[in-house]
Amino acid sequence: MAEVVLSHLMKSFGPVAATQDVSMTVPDGAFVVLLGPSGAGKTTLLRLISGLDKPDAGSISIGGQDVARLTPAERNVAMVFQQYSLYPHLTVRQNLEFPLKSPVLRTPQAEIDSKVAKVAEVLRISHKLDNKATNLSGGEMQRVSIGRALVRNPSIYLMDEPLSSLDAKLRADLRIELKRIQSDLGATILYVTHDQIEAMTLATHVGVLDHGRLVQFGTPREIYESPLTLSVAQRLGQPRINALPANLFPGAPSGAATIALRPEHIRLGEGQEARVTRVERLGDQTRLHLRYQGHVLVTVADPQSRLEMGDAVAIRPENPLYFDPQGARIARKG
Repeated sequence: MAEVVLSHLMKSFGPVAATQDVSMTVPDGAFVVLLGPSGAGKTTLLRLISGLDKPDAGSISIGGQDVARLTPAERNVAMVFQQYSLYPHLTVRQNLEFPLKSPVLRTPQAEIDSKVAKVAEVLRISHKLDNKATNLSGGEMQRVSIGRALVRNPSIYLMDEPLSSLDAKLRADLRIELKRIQSDLGATILYVTHDQIEAMTLATHVGVLDHGRLVQFGTPREIYESPLTLSVAQRLGQPRINALPANLFPGAPSGAATIALRPEHIRLGEGQEARVTRVERLGDQTRLHLRYQGHVLVTVADPQSRLEMGDAVAIRPENPLYFDPQGARIARKG
């Protein structure tokens, strides 16, 4: 595994700037998630690191080596895509062996057999090795796709939304599997997604991209608790953070245009009156949809809450975040 350093990367496609002055370090053994909406530049960064695209400016180093002049094969990276990209006429074993039989690697058959057996065990598909790829479930196919990257033991794994085509249960199961695999192997992974749950559950570090710029980089907890901009605050959290005019509540600092409140940061039972418009009882918590001075917000209540639609409830902010008219974070007064 190796540290990956991006320095002032620029890449445009015609008039569209896909990445703008991106600098970031992927630590050795880290699980870094790039989070952002479509068009934010996430996949472009993966393609630049892999060598599939060349930057207009800036540099990329892998394991301390500048890779500008290296081909994709020479960079020793492995990519996993959203689609499975398996050879349907081959067995699981043959699909896993395929990268190792490259004439560039010249891997001995005994080593191939050992690596395939180890990866199959890690992915829990040893009993499927002699099955054709077409006889697998969606989750098993994605395991094999991930396994084809794992057998290579590259410097870094680049994963482009590998779970997004799976159903919700399979996504949840494979998130757990992927984190376990990364921990067991000590792998360095750069993972692209627009799913904030994947970012929070998988990442050691999160990079938030917006219109080609890296707007914040830190641990999931840092990004969640101390977002630098309103757009970053809105990237993490379920339910979504409440963004309201700052003057709706007392105590806003000078220059604040928006007060942003995580659902868990709305104190119930004291403060100013709001009206319950909807109640979602989810077992472990109750979500309350409220209307306050013409604005809609969502908070969480005790699972045993007896509040019903139409009830009045007092609310007040707790640990609010404030942002200026441009969406930049500003400090609270006092």
